[in-house]
Amino acid sequence: MSVHGPLSSVEAPKGCRRCPRLAGLRKSLRKEHPDWWNAPVPAFGDPDAWLAIIGLAPGKEGAHRTGRPFTGDASGEMLFATLTDFGFANGTFANDPDDGIALAGAIILNAVKCLPPENKPTGAEITNCRPYLGKALSALPDLQIILALGKVAHDSIIRLSGARLVDHKFAHGAAHQLPDGRTLIDSYHCSRYNVNTGRLTATMFEQVFEQAVYLSSVS
Repeated sequence: MSVHGPLSSVEAPKGCRRCPRLAGLRKSLRKEHPDWWNAPVPAFGDPDAWLAIIGLAPGKEGAHRTGRPFTGDASGEMLFATLTDFGFANGTFANDPDDGIALAGAIILNAVKCLPPENKPTGAEITNCRPYLGKALSALPDLQIILALGKVAHDSIIRLSGARLVDHKFAHGAAHQLPDGRTLIDSYHCSRYNVNTGRLTATMFEQVFEQAVYLSSVS
């Protein structure tokens, strides 16, 4: 079964069962909330993007419910505000998949495409989903910069690249040259917890976007 989205030809099928625990959670939630998306969440954004933003996984009240990354809960507020400030977003973000917002030059994906219990995918689940992330990134012909939101996304990108994690440690604001010529930039995840605790501020988040814009201009 195909899914809608800018990279539909390489997305996970809506009935994907690679991860029995995640498939079981989808099944139980489908009974409770039959009107929710309840499926692997496809990428959202521009298929000609030069910037790819990689999150962790869908949130229960967010993308798992709405079917659009970082939409439906608090996690997307800082992300879409920053995308708007840097000219990547057209329209007004209303935290609803029907708000009509579109991205230009950027695309949003997740390292794990299905909702994990307590937002904590297992190592096996991250590994199972990694090929979908790899196919999606390979389908972006103009991609230059990858922004990893958190260590799980960072580790998945490094493993996909063939580089060694020991040589590329996650750190907010760190930039890593990948073997294919693309650049990975790390950021703390813009989760409500990180924002509310001050681990990630709006200024810190803007700085990694400034870094991405600068690196794209000199590459």
